[in-house]
Amino acid sequence: MLERLVEKMLKNKNKEEQRTKIGQIAGVLGLVSNVILFFGKIFIGLVANSVSIMADAVNSLSDMISSLLTLIGFKVAAKPADKEHPYGHERFEYISGLAVSFVIMIVGFQFLQTSFKKILEPESISFSTFVFIVLLASIFIKIWQGRMYRRLAKRIQSQTLQASGKDSLNDVFTTVTVLVSALIEHLTNWYIDGFIGFVLALYIIYTGIKMIKDFIDELLGSRPSEQEVRVMEARLSNYPSILGYHDLLVHNYGPQSNFASVHIEIDACWSLTYAHQIIDMIEKDFKENLDVELVCHLDPVAIHDDEYLRINKELTSILADLGEGLKMHDLRVKNENVLQFDLVIPEEISEDENQLLEKIRQLVVQRIGNYHLDVRLDHNYLL
Repeated sequence: MLERLVEKMLKNKNKEEQRTKIGQIAGVLGLVSNVILFFGKIFIGLVANSVSIMADAVNSLSDMISSLLTLIGFKVAAKPADKEHPYGHERFEYISGLAVSFVIMIVGFQFLQTSFKKILEPESISFSTFVFIVLLASIFIKIWQGRMYRRLAKRIQSQTLQASGKDSLNDVFTTVTVLVSALIEHLTNWYIDGFIGFVLALYIIYTGIKMIKDFIDELLGSRPSEQEVRVMEARLSNYPSILGYHDLLVHNYGPQSNFASVHIEIDACWSLTYAHQIIDMIEKDFKENLDVELVCHLDPVAIHDDEYLRINKELTSILADLGEGLKMHDLRVKNENVLQFDLVIPEEISEDENQLLEKIRQLVVQRIGNYHLDVRLDHNYLL
């Protein structure tokens, strides 16, 4: 039923409009269901004189706020680029997701405090069939809500909706805990509600902190996934006319605003017009097939110069012999006595960089000739 509703509302809409509409659908469905849960739980909490049920109701109130933030987030993210924000507003989705994560963590601390108080001052609750039915119904509503968030999140690759889905799963555990502890207390007079709630609150706090970290990483600019990098590598490898590539950098300004840059190694004998045709083809390929705005930088390589090839081969051998996983690119022989290149330093390298450069200088003099080195250190964490 949800799929049919979504398909009907997405008819005749482009990709950007579809993403916004799906986010708004998720926000509205979440808001309506959380309003129902809040009023239902607060009512039976008052009827049963149960602190834990009322705490669960407060949790649903926070979910109402989260749903509103989701709606606002997708609406702002859908705004087109303007003079102040030339790359658009899609990163606001990360901000709204970060706000949802903080709400989750705050609720966790509130639930922790309530549970601790319940441990110190245990109270019996007035359990009834009506209370049982409402709590059971709320569990099924939250399961449906979590599945709804996850399905829509997967469809548009939204971390905000994924966060809301995780929050819904936490709420299922919370309400199940409340229900089970209420049943046990009713049947045995054992006051375990506070202890179970305390453990569950710690889990909710941990989830909130982890989600905060994930969204902060996105706002700061995190590394793309291994799969994304492999897909880009495969695309670049489809062009046998280029000699190689390096310095692939990927960043985004939202889930659908992906940018990248790469250095393309080409035959130095190519004409500028032909080289431009090749990189223009690559950039177009990335845009049409990966939806990535790629910018290519040309690195001409003198593959027909025997002396250059000798130096390149020997320098590559020197770096391999050092055994540190070192690589180099952009080799230039300048003024007949200067070797200029970029040295890629692996993340895990332990040796001091100055000492490492001195070793390379000594080996170059011994095995290549009396060259001075002009080295730029490159800490590239992709390629």
